[in-house]
This record gives sequence, structure tokens and C-alpha cells, in this order.
Amino acid sequence: MKTLFPMFVKLDGRPVLVVGAGRVGEPKIRGLLATGASIRVIARDASEAVSDWARAEKITLEERAFVPSDLDNVFLVVVATSSRAVNQLIYHEAKLRRILCNVVDVPEQCDFYYPAVVQRGNLQIAISTSGESPSLAQKLRRQLEKQFGPGYARWVEELGETRRRVQISNLDPARKRELLQSLASAEALEASIAAESKTSRRSDAL
Repeated sequence: MKTLFPMFVKLDGRPVLVVGAGRVGEPKIRGLLATGASIRVIARDASEAVSDWARAEKITLEERAFVPSDLDNVFLVVVATSSRAVNQLIYHEAKLRRILCNVVDVPEQCDFYYPAVVQRGNLQIAISTSGESPSLAQKLRRQLEKQFGPGYARWVEELGETRRRVQISNLDPARKRELLQSLASAEALEASIAAESKTSRRSDAL
């Protein structure tokens, strides 16, 4: 197998199709909700959570069987039905249309994989084994969640705010690089987390 190209994709406003809305499809849909994608779900039966998202107009849900025309104008498709034949049909139709497709738990029918993700605000660490061992990816995710604690979320936000101020400043380019590198150091992180912890304790005492 050739090496995968790792990237983070902007889905805001893009049409994404999910076929299947049960135990397997539900978490895949949940993972798409925060992306801003235009999510359309086709399923004979939908879980309670998926139905709730449809009622809240977070997604469009059509409770019926898949037809090939459902792929028209779709950017990518996630397939999570219990039928191997249906899954294979959708993958075949997606390939004909050059649409990115992921048939859940069938690596050979995936153009992309869902990585195990550590999320700390705007910081995302994605782990993939190219579909070889999702269990290992999840184990590594748990390890990294301990290493990269919740404090990273606020720190990354602060780094972004500071970076924007530095970029519009009158400092020379070399000094800008030096400053930004120092702000991203381990010492800066510890100081930021310590300051946040003090603020939190002070608020709790009031």
C-alpha cells in the first residue's frame, strides 16, 4: 500500500453524504457536525440521536433506501450500512463519480480514513495506522490525551492571538520568528497553565 497523504480538510459548506444512521453511522455523523458541512443522511432507520439532529435541522435526514443519484454533487460520502452489497454498490458508484468514499471498517473500500483524534480546542492531533489497527490508534490517542492536557486549548488560543499581534507589529522578521518560537516553548506553556490555574482557584474562592 502506498503512503497516505495526511491533511486536514475544510468541509464548511460542502455537501457530505452519510448512508446509514445506526450504531456505526451515528458517531460518524456526530464527528461531522462541528465542521460546518452540509450533511445529508440516507438511512432506512435512524438512531434517536440522528433523528434529534434532523429535527434540530443540523442535518437533512431521508429515511429510505440509497439510490445512485444520491451521490450527485456530493463532495465525499461515508458509508455505514449493515449490507455488504449496498456498501460495495455505493463505493463503486462513488469511484465512477470520483467522489471520496469511506466504507466504515472496510479499508480496501476507503479513499480516506477516520483517524483517532486528540482535540484540545484548535489543537488537533490525528493518529492513523492506514486502517491496519484502529485499536492501536485508539491506544495511542489515550496516551496522548494524558500528555496533552486540557490546558493546551487555552494556550493555543493565546498563541493565535499573540501571533496575529506580532505579525502586524513593526518588529523585523528575524525578531518576529524568535518571539513566536519562544512563545511556543514548553516554559511558556507551563507559565500559561499555571496562570490559568491561579485564575480558576481565585474564581472558585469568590
